[in-house]
This record gives sequence, structure tokens and C-alpha cells, in this order.
Amino acid sequence: MPAPMRAKGARGARPKIKNPMQLLKRVMGLLMKNYAIHIIIVFVCIIFSVIANVQGTLFMQKLVDGYILPLLEKAKLGESVSFDGLFHAIIKVAIFYLSGALATYIYSRIMVTVTQGTLDNVRKELFNHMQSLPIKYFDTHPHGDIMSIYTNDTDTLRQLISQSIPQMFNSAITIISILISMFTLSLPLTVVTLVMVGVVLIVSKNIAGLSGKYFVAQQKDLGGLNGYIEEMIEGQKVVKVFCHEQQAIDEFDKLNDKLYNSAYNANKFANVLMPVNAQLGNLSYVLCAIVGGVSVLSGMGGGLTAGKLVSFLSFNKQFSQPINQISMQLNSIVMALAGAERIFGLLDEKPETDEGYVTLVNAKEQNGKLVETEEHTGMWAWKHTHQATGEVDYVKLTGDVVFDDVDFGYNDEKIVLHNVDLYATPGQKIAFVGSTGAGKTTITNLINRFYDIQDGKIRYDGININKIKKADLRHSLGIVLQDTHLFSTTVKENIRYGNLSATDEQVYAAARLANADTFIKQLPNGYDTVLTADGGNLSQGQRQLLAIARAAIADPPVLILDEATSSIDTRTERIVQDGMDKLMHGRTTFVIAHRLSTIKNSDCIMVLEQGRVIERGTHDQLIEKKGKYFQLYTGNSPA
Repeated sequence: MPAPMRAKGARGARPKIKNPMQLLKRVMGLLMKNYAIHIIIVFVCIIFSVIANVQGTLFMQKLVDGYILPLLEKAKLGESVSFDGLFHAIIKVAIFYLSGALATYIYSRIMVTVTQGTLDNVRKELFNHMQSLPIKYFDTHPHGDIMSIYTNDTDTLRQLISQSIPQMFNSAITIISILISMFTLSLPLTVVTLVMVGVVLIVSKNIAGLSGKYFVAQQKDLGGLNGYIEEMIEGQKVVKVFCHEQQAIDEFDKLNDKLYNSAYNANKFANVLMPVNAQLGNLSYVLCAIVGGVSVLSGMGGGLTAGKLVSFLSFNKQFSQPINQISMQLNSIVMALAGAERIFGLLDEKPETDEGYVTLVNAKEQNGKLVETEEHTGMWAWKHTHQATGEVDYVKLTGDVVFDDVDFGYNDEKIVLHNVDLYATPGQKIAFVGSTGAGKTTITNLINRFYDIQDGKIRYDGININKIKKADLRHSLGIVLQDTHLFSTTVKENIRYGNLSATDEQVYAAARLANADTFIKQLPNGYDTVLTADGGNLSQGQRQLLAIARAAIADPPVLILDEATSSIDTRTERIVQDGMDKLMHGRTTFVIAHRLSTIKNSDCIMVLEQGRVIERGTHDQLIEKKGKYFQLYTGNSPA
């Protein structure tokens, strides 16, 4: 479809910036927060630079009327001519312009510090705030779109700070200074200039209005395209396995055309603005030159001299430049504010709330009582400080987890778990089975408090988990997920991620427990081998073994194994299972597994269907019952 037709069809639906003045105020707040003195110096330098340039132009009047014309008259009359006065006058003009140039250089250098320092702070604030956001935010926002905020949107903010804001202030001061100077030189010519300025403003407003909304759309479309590219890069193997290349290309073309459409229309109108305004400025100059020239030659200029006309025409040319610059900067400002809106949108996302006050501490038994200690004893306790009395109770961390009639939905309109009851006593192995989407992983996410429940209670060692600080709650849990994420550092540091204070010996012991030690020693640099691209230089099974070792080194009282052995072959699975059994010994363990053979020895198997627990019991009990579990395990129809 031709681009103009696409543009016409999409024009009415283009997004607009909400509260642009509020956004601009917040941007200025970022600048003034850490660079108030710098900004003040910049503004002073801009004012000095403008005044110096204006004074230099005004001096042209004295140069013409006081030196050049008298010298020409003397030369015409044959009198002796001295150029000393003219030479000194030119030196003065040069000093004015050099002073302005020096002030411009100073504030330009300062703005480099202000711009890069502000962006550094913004990126830090973005990243720090992102760490406080709930998992729900990342589940509902494309990762590539989030990345676009860090790159494309911060780059538009850089242009706003480094160019647009100083240029707008410079242009505003220039316009005011020149306007006052023009009024002092010639009122009639000033009126002619202002009429033409009115025409320029009307034209600029209309063109900027056409392009502004497309700059907003451009930033959103760019984020969407980046999100899709990131998704395709991560899923290239899947794309190729299913021969989905052409469909991927077609979808990319749609998103790319959408970006083309918004960028084309934004720049189409923006690029017209400068030449149109420049020609209107030339027209203003010509009109003033004609009117002024006639006035000087006829002697009807009301005191207008040749020197004043020269200065005025210089001001006229200068007057159109800041107006053109403002009109051009308007588009950059709109685009930057669109980026700032997305940046502040991320910063304004509500962080994960935590009203818990029960903390996890090292403990030991003394005279039959639990006592808090600084040393690592291998025993943990929940420290419960009563808010009313200030009294402190200690409850031993054993791993007793209870779900009491729990309802949960990712939003209130759609409940995905219904009336879930679960009782896991310390050291028990609880397994969840069921079809995809039955709610198995959701239950483990609730234990972590990645999400909060709508109704019911979840208790950990008899304590409502809402009362436990989230960091302490998660510190007591070890998790091995189906999708393993490894960092771009050494194998040793990836394992140590489960316990940053662990010694090298503890790292080696955890690897041996997970049966990862053998393959690690075969790597080029052993435990010091640097992993790349999320462990792309390892097999899927090896990556999973490292994840299991990472959980082992954390030494938690409760384990969550979400398809922990799904990517390991049958032979390796038997080897790992032995290590996993040692790891699970004495710990409460929640297991999600599609290979039902790995959970036969579970203390309780819970069968879920559409968010409800439909069966529970041991392997033998459920087989004897010949229900859903019997069907899943044997492949036969239930009785």
C-alpha cells in the first residue's frame, strides 16, 4: 500500500503526549537536581553571548555613520584621511564577537557535562527502579520495548538537554534583545518585520502540528519494532525448526512499515519547515531593505540613517534565525518529550510493595530457646517483632507450608486457581502434575510471592507470608526453573550466584552434588571458563546442571523444582536424581514434572485441572484410584 494512503488512514489514531509542560518541568527538575550551578552558569553565558552579538551588530551603526561615511566624505572632498579611528572601532566590534564566541564555547562545554551526567543518573535510576518492580511488569511488557527506553528514548532526551533546551533559551533571549534593538532603530521597519514574523509563526504552528503527533508515534513504533526483533533473536531456533522465516519476515515488514509510516510523516513535515521559514525570512529582509532604502534616500525615514539601516537589516536577518531555530527545535522537543514520557512511565511504575516485618536470621539453641546469632549455624529462624509491644519472638524455620482455601487470578476478572488447599510438612516432597495451564507453576509463584492472592491464606511455619519480608522469604527458598538463565561470567561465579559469600570449596561441593563437576572440568578453563550468550557454549542439560548446583549452594530449607530435569537426557537424569535426592533430604520440596517417573517417591502428588486440585495422594494411592493420575501415568483411560 502506498505510504501516503497509509498515512491518511492512520492520521486520526496517532497518540499524543499527555501533559507536555509537566514532562518538560520534570526534565528541568532532573537537570536542577544535580547541576543547578552548571545550569545557572550556562544561562548566564547564553545571555552574555546574545548581548555581545547584539552589541556588535548595534556597533555597526556607529561604524557606518561615525566612521565609514565621514571618511568617504573627506576622501570625496580631497581632505586627508586617517584610518586610526576606524581601526579601533573594528577592534571593538571584534572584541564583542570574540566575547560572545568565548561565552558560547564555555556553555557548550558545560552542557556536555550536564547532559552526560544527567543521562548517567537517568539510566541508574531506571535500572535501580526496574529492580524494584514486580514480576508482573516484566510479564506484561515486551523486553525489547523496555530496552528501547534505555537506548532510543534516552537518546532523544540527550538531544533535548544538549541542544533543544539551550537553543530555545538562546533563541528566546536573542529575539527579545533584537526586538528591543530594532524598536530603537526604526519603529516602521519593526512593524514590517513583526508582520512577517506572524506569518512565520502561523506557518510553523500548522506544520509542527502536523508532524508532532507522528514523532510521538515514531517512538512507540520504534519500541514495538525493537521488542519484536529481540523476540525473534531469542527464538531463532524455533523459527528455523518450524520453517517460519517468511511469516517472521512478513510480521517484521508490518511493524517496520508502521515505523516507516510514522517516521516518514514526522520528517516529511519537519523537513519542510526550515526551507519555508528561511524563504519567508528572506522575504522579510527584502521588504525591509526596500522600505528602509526608500526612507533613507527620500529623507522621510524619521531619523533612519544608512548606519541604522545596515544594523536593522542585520537584526532582521538574525531575527528570523532564532524563530527558525525554535520552529525546528519544536519537533525535536516533541520527539524528546515522547521519549521522556516513556522514561517517566517506567519510573512511575509502582514498585513491588512489601509490608512484611518478619525477618530471617541465623539462630542457635541456647538453654532450650532459640537465640539470634551473627555466625552461620545452619539453623534459621523467623524473627517476629510485635508492632504493638515491641516484643520479639523466634520461630524456627522448618519449611512447613500451608495453602488454606487459596483463590488467585492475574487480574480480579479472571481467577485461575480455585480453593486450593495444600499441606507440606517439613521434609516432605510435594509433586504437582497436570496438563499445561493447570496452575502448577502458578502455585510455586505464589509461594515466592511473585504475585499476591485474591483470597485465602498461605502460611510458612505458621506465619502468614504477607507478614514476611519478601527478600527474607525468597532467601529461604531455592528454585530451579525450567528456563535456566546464566550470566556472562565464569562457571564458578554462576554457581556462586546462589550464595555470594560461598567459598570456592563450597562451589566445588555444590557442583559435585549436582553431578556437574565432571563436565565443568572438561571445559577449556574449568570452573574459570567464561560463559557467553546465556550459556550458549553449553548444552541445555549442562546449563540445567549448573542451575541445580546454584540451588544447592544456597542450602535452602525449601526447594522449588519447576521441570528441573526436563532438559536432561534419561542417563544424565538418573545421575542427577541421586544428587537431587541428597539435596532434597530433610527439605520441604515442591516438584513440577512431566516425567512422572521422577516423582513416584513423592510424599504427596497433587493433580491439578483448570486451577483446581482434583486428586491428591501417594503414587500407589492414585494408581489404585484409577483416576486422572492413572491416565497420565499409564496412558490408559481412567476407570
